[in-house]
Parts: sequence; structure tokens; C-alpha cells
Amino acid sequence: MRSITTFGLAVVFGTSLMVSAAVAADPAVTLMLGGKFCESYPKEITEGLMAVKGVKAVDLKSMKGHAVVTHDGSVKPETLVAAIKRVKGTKMGVEWFCTADPM
Repeated sequence: MRSITTFGLAVVFGTSLMVSAAVAADPAVTLMLGGKFCESYPKEITEGLMAVKGVKAVDLKSMKGHAVVTHDGSVKPETLVAAIKRVKGTKMGVEWFCTADPM
């Protein structure tokens, strides 16, 4: 009887490990945003980050002044920083731009 119980626990434990691995969250990078008027352009920030191959989602609401970028595991933080640096423009004669630092 004892060997059946031990076997049963091993099966249950092994199954729970497989389930845990299957529901593991995608990797994410948190970027601290900066720059001149950057936070005023969430659409442009999101579009710039979503243009990076492998990015799945961009969350600008969870942490004020930050972007939480979920990706497929192939994205390097430096690539995201470079994408943010390309987010810039001029509105009503005033230049604006974004910077980012990985946390």
C-alpha cells in the first residue's frame, strides 16, 4: 500500500510541475521613462515598443513613469531602450523626446 501512495504522490507532484511550467508568464522588462514631455505621448511610446519584433504587450498604467514590456523571450533591454529613443517629435514648435533605463 505504501508504494502505491508514494507512486500516487509522485504522479500528482509531477503533474503539478508540468502545469506550472505551462502557465509560466512571458518575460517582461520594466523601463523607467524620461525625457522632455515623454509621458504626454503614451500612444507613440506604445507604438514604438510594439514595433520591436517579439514584443507582446506594453503596459504604461501599472507604474507611473514606467513601461512594462512583455515579450517572447527574444527581446533584449537594449533593443527596447533604442526603440524608446526613437520616440520623439515636435508639437506646436516644441520638441519632445523620450529616454528609458531598464530596471
